[in-house]
Amino acid sequence: PPRTLLPTRLLSPARLRAPTAPRMAVDLTTAKPSDVRVLVAGCTGYIGRFVTKELISRGYNVVAFSRDKAGVGGKKSMDDIRADFQGADVRFGDVTDMQSLKDVGFKDKVDVVVSCLASRTGGIQDSNDIDYQASLNCLNALKEQGGSHYVLLSAICVQKPLLEFQRAKLKLEEAIQAQGDVTYSIVRPTAFFKSLAGQVSIVKGGNPYVMFGDGEICKANAISEADLAIVLADCITNKDRYNMVLPVGGPGDPVTPLQQSEILFDLFDKEPKYIKVPIGVFDAIIGTIEFFSKFFPSLVDTAEFAKIGRYYATEDMVAPSYGTTTLRDFFKDVAENGLQGQELGDQAVFNIDGK
Repeated sequence: PPRTLLPTRLLSPARLRAPTAPRMAVDLTTAKPSDVRVLVAGCTGYIGRFVTKELISRGYNVVAFSRDKAGVGGKKSMDDIRADFQGADVRFGDVTDMQSLKDVGFKDKVDVVVSCLASRTGGIQDSNDIDYQASLNCLNALKEQGGSHYVLLSAICVQKPLLEFQRAKLKLEEAIQAQGDVTYSIVRPTAFFKSLAGQVSIVKGGNPYVMFGDGEICKANAISEADLAIVLADCITNKDRYNMVLPVGGPGDPVTPLQQSEILFDLFDKEPKYIKVPIGVFDAIIGTIEFFSKFFPSLVDTAEFAKIGRYYATEDMVAPSYGTTTLRDFFKDVAENGLQGQELGDQAVFNIDGK
């Protein structure tokens, strides 16, 4: 027989309640950190490393899940990674392999996942495999275990998705927000200090600062790795950040490339001199590569890399301010102590040698 819909007045109050947030297996706001197991995916990445250390310092039961060879160019061995994360349970596996993730990373009950995963190059397949699927694997594993909370390191640039890695991140964000099994915090930082550090050694050596256009076509209030790690760690216990998307920038006003150069010339006491590159150069390069990619498919990712360069040379990266370390503080520290640990990796436009 056909179903009969009951009049609204006959429905019980419980059936009329709006959907509630998923019930957490553990109250993260009151639990002792040592009783909360937090798995960090992407722990050896630039931000992931600071997040892992921040969580260890807070006393969490941290699982640092890593490839057996990690870091820039895969230079870190398993022993290097264990030594870097003393106080954590370091485990090795493959985030792209669901079985590896379950058998190794989630072999014990995990309460929280902090995903700092990011594609190494921004290439099309790499973006889908890492920025989307690998982080989704972590979410699904957490849900299957009845975990509590998922913290994602995303990026402010997904607000204007023109690149494959941005579309992959946005697709992941949508999947996180569509599920109701665990609470989540999605953190979208502007730019990292390392992404603005590429010309420190250039200026220090007395060479011209390279900038696109007039140096004022984009601006950013970048955030330090330590300040961002605090923001991400706070998402575990701060209920105001549950089921929220959080744009995050560093303290102070947004700074243009021209203003960045002025800070560097002042710190190193150098006479300002510039090489100004027209933005049209990017367009010409991208157009040429895309034309030839029709005949040589291997060039498709090369065109994507050029598009990434153009995007960051022209788009503003601005968000509400968090933290205490300013870009000038960072540049001053670099001027005094060098760039060790600031390697840019595969997406570098200006090489950093860490010296």
